[in-house]
Amino acid sequence: MEELFNSGQTKAKMGRRRFLKDAVAVTGGAVLLSSSLLEDGLAAGTTDALLLTCIDYRFVDNTAAYMAKRHLTNKYDIAVLAGAALGAVTDKYPEWNKTFWDHLGLAIKLHQIKTVLLMDHRDCGAYKLILGEDCCNTPAKETEAHATQLKNLRSQIGQKYPDLANKVELLLMDLSGKVEIIR
Repeated sequence: MEELFNSGQTKAKMGRRRFLKDAVAVTGGAVLLSSSLLEDGLAAGTTDALLLTCIDYRFVDNTAAYMAKRHLTNKYDIAVLAGAALGAVTDKYPEWNKTFWDHLGLAIKLHQIKTVLLMDHRDCGAYKLILGEDCCNTPAKETEAHATQLKNLRSQIGQKYPDLANKVELLLMDLSGKVEIIR
């Protein structure tokens, strides 16, 4: 793992998405950024958004494609938690809550983000484990479960960061990569 993070290839030859994919594969899901990578981020200036998404490997490529369609390639920070919005608000894993808020605070401080994109996805194992199998056993119940958690997190972001209150997007991706906007 150390070779991945310390090699000259890390920053010079690998794109952000490839680096994160390889880092997740090497570490088994944990991505720990070295201080030199954080310093590079600080030197990079501003970016458009912070994207919160789930750890589910099935959605990595579709998420990147969605962000590219929005002309946000290399213009967003990314935070990854199991369950995405649910992971950020669940009482079951309070350390995940702290991780999300720490990432959001850093994205604001280091990159002056302007928007927060909260992207959940259908067929989410974290939702089933944390909320129970019944939470998502019909499409309508699944949509409602995600909408509830997404809206809860949007409200919390607005309370903590009033400048972002109207700049939080709620998104729900299906298995084909289609993204639904939750209002």
